[in-house]
Amino acid sequence: MGLARTHAVALIGLTGALVEVEADISGQLPGIILIGLPDAALSEATERVRAAAKNSGCPLTRNKLTINLSPASLPKHGSGFDLAIALACLGADRLVSADSVGRVLHIGELALDGRLRPTPGMLPAVIAASRLGHDTVMVPAGNVDEASLVPGVRVIGVASLRDAAIWHGAELEPIPVTPILLPVDAGPQAAEPDLADVIGNDDAILALQIAAAGGHHVFMVGPPGAGKTMLAARLPGLLPDLDAAASLEVSSMRSLSGRGVGRSLITRPPLEAPHHTATAAAMVGGGSGQIRPGAAARASHGVLFLDEAPEFASAVLDALRQPLESGVIIIHRANVVAHFPARFQLVMAANPCACGQYGAPDLDCACPPNARRRYLARISGPLLDRIDIQLKVQRVTATQLRLAADTPRLVSAVARERVVAARSAAAARLSGTPWSVNSDVPGPWLRGPQARLDRSATAGLDRALERGGITMRGYDRVLRVAWSISDLEGVSRPGIEQVGQALYLRKGISS
Repeated sequence: MGLARTHAVALIGLTGALVEVEADISGQLPGIILIGLPDAALSEATERVRAAAKNSGCPLTRNKLTINLSPASLPKHGSGFDLAIALACLGADRLVSADSVGRVLHIGELALDGRLRPTPGMLPAVIAASRLGHDTVMVPAGNVDEASLVPGVRVIGVASLRDAAIWHGAELEPIPVTPILLPVDAGPQAAEPDLADVIGNDDAILALQIAAAGGHHVFMVGPPGAGKTMLAARLPGLLPDLDAAASLEVSSMRSLSGRGVGRSLITRPPLEAPHHTATAAAMVGGGSGQIRPGAAARASHGVLFLDEAPEFASAVLDALRQPLESGVIIIHRANVVAHFPARFQLVMAANPCACGQYGAPDLDCACPPNARRRYLARISGPLLDRIDIQLKVQRVTATQLRLAADTPRLVSAVARERVVAARSAAAARLSGTPWSVNSDVPGPWLRGPQARLDRSATAGLDRALERGGITMRGYDRVLRVAWSISDLEGVSRPGIEQVGQALYLRKGISS
């Protein structure tokens, strides 16, 4: 009796697949059937759509409605298909223009009164729609600002199903409704913590700048109160602003997490600090229904900070080994494979033992030697081998506290300028290659004719490799840190001093 179709987007990780929503009206017994591998939330869309259409003044037909989500082999999750299903049904009943509905891609969840709720993941969904060839998208009014961040796409914001039907040609009188909007963050956004707040630990401050310059991972060991958390919280403030591609990726990840983006893309690197009770799914992503990003994915292009790292489950820590190498998180399910970006800087902090007092000058440690070894051994050797900078952090003494009042300290703005200059030097040196920061450069390139260092500069490093003090992976990571040190110092090539400092930072905990 009637057939209409429109389109929606099914998100698989951070990428989207085009879904054709077809609605057919037949003369069989009344009812609504939804087919095409919907999940539980999507299967309930038939009841939401029926109630929303009735309360919007455009009730669905009493004949049988068959709704197909194609391709049928692709699992669909969530409630963002409600608007597309409703308009396809109205188009099949000729209450709206079927041609108009077919030209527009629709995303949105319906409330029972017919209003549209903001939908998580709107930014990556609209990006996917644009890449798949759609230039007109209808979204809830609460998602208009976010969807409008995608260039080249016409965004139509509607507050209700009635407004959407009128836009598509329904002969209805407009009825003003209060749109459902995303919650607004209360108060101004807090400023990034400043490096000037850190007293003492000059070696750690320098190590943070080196890590920021080259994108290196850091592991800090020290007693409670030494300032490990304070140092880690200030690393994002040393990183440069995000470029256009990274800004779009970070904003899409925030949107997919359901936190909203606002009227502008995020330009500062994110900081994620999950609790040590986090599961592997919370760390890398997953879920029983729609695959959601974990803390590691949300920290992409920023910092992932694991405080009290030995308290994390071993399986959770080891789940980070593959993302640290590849920069991508891949989550497999029976029917789909989801990909999330994972180019983050890992910062781990740990006490030297279970009581935390080992090595502290003012208190005695009650832990026996084998207990101390077991405590830090909770962090596996293969994971530690992927950490470029490993250093000890000590408590601030009373003398350092008194001197700090009269001594000028490095502020984050100045340190960031040094980091930006160092990254510019690295980018110029690596122009014509797929890499832009030192931490991404593979070992064969560093040891090849393009960047091979003099034997005199690497003599100590070569001896450490021969004696088994470092692995081949560690050898390459020391070279990367050495190049970051030289970029930070404005030196054209690392010498014996830079390589020696990089080796010390690599072995700082065991030394």
